[in-house]
Amino acid sequence: MKLTTSLALAMTFIAQASLHAQVPVTDSLPSLKDAAGGRFKLGVGVSHRVLADPADATLIRQHFQILTPENCMKPQGIQPTEGGWNFGPTDRFMDFARAQELEAVGHCLVWAKDDRTDEWMMTEGDQPVSRATLLRRIETHVHTVVERYADVITMWDVVNEAIGDSDSEGLLRDSVYSRTAGMDFIVTAFKAARAKDPDALLIYNDYNGHKPEKREKLLEFLKQLKEKGVPVDAYGMQGHFEIGDDSLSQLRETFDELRKLGLKVVVSELDIDVVTRGRWWANSGKDREEVAKYDPYKDGLTDELQAQLSEEYVALFQLFTDYSDIIERVSFWNLHDGQSWLNYFPWKRVNHPLLFDRMRQPKPSFDAVHTFLKTGAIPDSR
Repeated sequence: MKLTTSLALAMTFIAQASLHAQVPVTDSLPSLKDAAGGRFKLGVGVSHRVLADPADATLIRQHFQILTPENCMKPQGIQPTEGGWNFGPTDRFMDFARAQELEAVGHCLVWAKDDRTDEWMMTEGDQPVSRATLLRRIETHVHTVVERYADVITMWDVVNEAIGDSDSEGLLRDSVYSRTAGMDFIVTAFKAARAKDPDALLIYNDYNGHKPEKREKLLEFLKQLKEKGVPVDAYGMQGHFEIGDDSLSQLRETFDELRKLGLKVVVSELDIDVVTRGRWWANSGKDREEVAKYDPYKDGLTDELQAQLSEEYVALFQLFTDYSDIIERVSFWNLHDGQSWLNYFPWKRVNHPLLFDRMRQPKPSFDAVHTFLKTGAIPDSR
């Protein structure tokens, strides 16, 4: 990210990290959600297994007001066979949210990728699924899930990752959904969700929509949905950034265009990868054997990198505050560094992408973000 704040400003928080080292997780520590006030809701995406840990539950209750289930509600998890529902993990997740008086996100109703779709959804006997059957199955799935959890879920990721990444794919990603029904699978999913939950925020969720090459597709895609009368309320920006990338100006341009369309924004999956992953895909993957051995921060981050991470998080939250009229929610993806998916994707390494360390203690980046949200000013050590 090309940031406007000085790296030196974030250094002020390095010394504060030691203050938290021996402090247990308690409700008396500073709260992110309280500091954010009415700007936007603060949330976190976690596995249903996390909720059984008392320390994790306390951390969630203290800092966040809305929860996203990481995997258990995805189509393959909740309906692995046609009519064979696996509600148990999601029921437990939503029961936790109700008990803690938290809101929840429905993630996700349709994931528009063949490798994230069960065979039963893609076929009809020994033939490819027909358009009519596919749309009926989507409607049944959406109706069933939304009706079951509408009392606790206030935002639904209705369709996930439907836009094509490459120019050769056209507007939609090649999948059983686009091949069989074109845009109609998206129309069906959104209308089915609205029918069972008239008041929820309905979201289209995707990654890299702020990058110019994909932004053009995203805006055209959303315009087409609006023209078709699809009840899409918001764009879900996944927000998986890498340290040192150049995103802020691109994000501003994207938010400006979404505002013109009358759409809200949710930052649905926020983290900053400090062991950057671009080389994994470079050179057609030829360097992967070497990259897979790269694990530079097994013993923790340097003070300089901690400061850079703090600075980049503050810059993001400054941007989110600037656009708080359209940003409804900012959700981190995973609760603390030890639980982050970035320890394993796309190769195994020790990563530090979040605001809490592996002992669930606030990092310098937490202090920096909390101070900014609390005071509305960029932290300054001068």
